[in-house]
Amino acid sequence: MLGLMGVQSYRDLEVWRQSMDLAETVWRLSARFPAQERYGMTSQLRRAATSVPANIAEGAQRNGTGEYLQFLGIASGSLAETETFLLLAERLNLLPPERSKAALEQADAVGRMLSGLKRSLQTRKRSGK
Repeated sequence: MLGLMGVQSYRDLEVWRQSMDLAETVWRLSARFPAQERYGMTSQLRRAATSVPANIAEGAQRNGTGEYLQFLGIASGSLAETETFLLLAERLNLLPPERSKAALEQADAVGRMLSGLKRSLQTRKRSGK
């Protein structure tokens, strides 16, 4: 699937790299959450953030464009979940506004790249390539 896009591996995709950076940011930020949040907010936020690059990678390894698009849709959903948890963490004073803002800006950039990749694949699918 990837060879058609001119890349050899999902690791070559900028959207995957940026989503890995976001996941790393989330892990570092959530490490500062109170211990009682370890199995609540911390776990939920980390799971959502790591799901984004994982689904991009898994979709890239699938055989067809339709499957790839499905996994990119899941990645987009996980990204929205990550953003929601970041906003909630800010509301609960687990994150200072400046830290959540920076992470949300990263998430926004990943979202734009995901949207662009999905559009590109949908166009390719419609043209039968």
